[in-house]
Amino acid sequence: MINLYYCKPMKKKFKLYILVNMEIRLEEREFSNGDVYSGQLRGTLPHGKGKYAWSDGIIYEGDWEEGKISGKGKITWLSGAKYEGDFSGGYLHGFGTMTSPDGSVYSGSWRMNVRHGLGRKEYCNSDSYDGSWREGLQDGSGSYTWTNGNRFIGNWKKGKMSGRGVMSWGNGDLFNGFWLNGLRHGSGVYKYADGGFYFGTWSRGLKDGTGVYYPVGSKHPSLKKWHRHFGYNDTGNFILSHDSSINLEELRNSKAVSRTLSEITTTSGLARNSGRMSERFLDENWSTTDPPRDYMGHGPLSKSGRSAGSGENEGRGKNPIVFEREYMQGVLIKERIMSSIDMSRKARPLDGPKEVSISACVSFLGGKWNYYLMLNLQLGIRYTVGKITPVPRREVRASDFGERARITMFFPRNGSQYTPSHKSIDFDWKDYCPMVFRNLREMFKLDAADYMMSICGDDGLREISSPGKSGSIFYLSHDDRFVIKTLKRSELKVLLRMLPRYYEHVGEHENTLITKFFGVHRLKLKWGKKVRFVVMGNMFCTELKIHRRYDLKGSTQGRFTEKNKIREKTTMKDLDLAYEFHMDKLLREALFKQILLDCSFLESLQIIDYSLLLGLHFRAPDQLNDILEPPNEMSDQESDSVASVEVGLPREPSIPPKGLLLVTHEPNSVNTAPGPHIRGSTLRAFAAGEKEVDLILPGTARLRVQLGVNMPAQAHHKLHQDQEESGTVELFEVYDVVVYMGMIDILQEYNMKKRMEHTCKSIQYDPMSISAIEPTLYAKRFTDFLLKVFPETA
Repeated sequence: MINLYYCKPMKKKFKLYILVNMEIRLEEREFSNGDVYSGQLRGTLPHGKGKYAWSDGIIYEGDWEEGKISGKGKITWLSGAKYEGDFSGGYLHGFGTMTSPDGSVYSGSWRMNVRHGLGRKEYCNSDSYDGSWREGLQDGSGSYTWTNGNRFIGNWKKGKMSGRGVMSWGNGDLFNGFWLNGLRHGSGVYKYADGGFYFGTWSRGLKDGTGVYYPVGSKHPSLKKWHRHFGYNDTGNFILSHDSSINLEELRNSKAVSRTLSEITTTSGLARNSGRMSERFLDENWSTTDPPRDYMGHGPLSKSGRSAGSGENEGRGKNPIVFEREYMQGVLIKERIMSSIDMSRKARPLDGPKEVSISACVSFLGGKWNYYLMLNLQLGIRYTVGKITPVPRREVRASDFGERARITMFFPRNGSQYTPSHKSIDFDWKDYCPMVFRNLREMFKLDAADYMMSICGDDGLREISSPGKSGSIFYLSHDDRFVIKTLKRSELKVLLRMLPRYYEHVGEHENTLITKFFGVHRLKLKWGKKVRFVVMGNMFCTELKIHRRYDLKGSTQGRFTEKNKIREKTTMKDLDLAYEFHMDKLLREALFKQILLDCSFLESLQIIDYSLLLGLHFRAPDQLNDILEPPNEMSDQESDSVASVEVGLPREPSIPPKGLLLVTHEPNSVNTAPGPHIRGSTLRAFAAGEKEVDLILPGTARLRVQLGVNMPAQAHHKLHQDQEESGTVELFEVYDVVVYMGMIDILQEYNMKKRMEHTCKSIQYDPMSISAIEPTLYAKRFTDFLLKVFPETA
């Protein structure tokens, strides 16, 4: 608030006089501090029209009310800045025009001295923005036009492009899809100026995931038809519409020709910065880069593809080729050539939900019944969380874990005195130990409103496939923060029995790797079928792409995945893991200290069958150079497949540049917003002088390093060698990775059923190779296996 008027306190007798003599008069006053006022007064306070000049050069001329600037007016600063418009209570508030010293002009709504509402700003470099503002930054729907002819129309958040939007470049290129923090992030369609299309996914400005490229002249799906069948959600993923008749299984039949990472080539500069927008606020006059291009143009890698991507003379034939591709952080790792006729018949959904088989526990549900199940779950959680949140916080008591610690409610379709009407079927709802889970959510730093909006918002839940044999159904919240899993009755009993010890354990160990539980509920549908749910944090909720997933138990019997069943998001097992991970000394020490504590806790509860869920984000291999053979040196046979392209090797081995960097932790420079899997303190690293550290991903982000979250490592992959060479030196491929992990499936007791399983399988297999073994041996085998996965660095 601007300090507008100054005078000495008046004595009481003068105050009484002012109350009875409040006529408005004209007067000019000069104060001892150098300020000057001339205009109307009511008593001793400016009221009406007046002009005030501060000693530091600021001048205001306009309306006053009881000593404060209120109404219409104009204010100028010594710097040359000026504002003309509405004021209220001494603030710029209402509609007005601000001209900055650099010549930029904003005309629009204000609230408490900041731009807020609809407005237009013309920048000094001739850029302009029309749209919604919030707290001084672009937020909501708006259009930004750059002087070079580029234009963005879409959603904004905190001054950056975030959400759905269309970006058109001056050269004719266009991108229609999702954005995050000024970068393309999520699903979208890129249209090239020459008429080519790429339907795919992006991650922080880089192509990441599976997509389809249509060269100019090829027949691509109608964009109207595409958007009709594939709606978008807030996270940028394509969601299959309820009325879509496209056969998902048919769309997944095509297979790509894969290559190993060591065969991929890239120009690091172009691949890394492709399509990246400046991350500065628009007020700093930031501008877009040139339209993004693949490092070899947007055509394919093969010789036939190059000709199709530049000029497209061949592409206008009756049956031009199109390409199914998979990228990893801007690096092309798979490509499959197919005819555009095939693709026009089955346009592949990029990130649509996978079809899953309905488990036995809810086998009666299908189609709209499964929809009812999700709707009932949302209604129940919204009711119980909303009911418990206003209750004053207190420490949990023994009774909060007891049989009577339940909230039950009936939800009739037409509503009741306590429940709203809904479009589902009648159901009974039960919420277990509400005070305990309310305190757990606060312990895990989850805001109740955010929790309800994430799970119960209009965007709904997404069903995902189950990686295990439990037959459980899994749902994922629209923002990927929470996983909801159906429970067996036996699992529910184990969870409720262990809950007091669990509450104590996670309270004492903020860095625990054990699954974070946020709520346990039960639905009873009108025909008597009961379905139980537990809400957990998604360990893979991160802005980075999780390229590989592993479920590690330390057992070997049956712990592998058939090659023909491996897909991009398949969770693989122990025998599929071909890497060992080398970490900073202190990070590794903290990791195994917590693993031992968590295993000891589970062992004391006689729990087995738990596993370490491991997620890997591979950084793009910047050390590889674009040294493909020229097209004229390739035979016609070689040009048919990407996998036939040979990559030259450097003459001398060299140490690759650092792809990840640990730096001293700076809380103000890193995103510290709590998430469903983030709670603990920042870790210390030996490489940084035993100080708390952040992880810098060059050109991408700065992340807080915590136990199981954003942990940097080097993945060593041993290469297969001929027997003649095996006695000389071992060869490894080394990749920089970011690791995410947590301990899951902690609800299986070593009961009589598991003892019988152990006895029966021990007759046929090595007793130590099977999963079901005594808890103490299970914990030791589990930790011994992880010591090999994360070996100590010499």
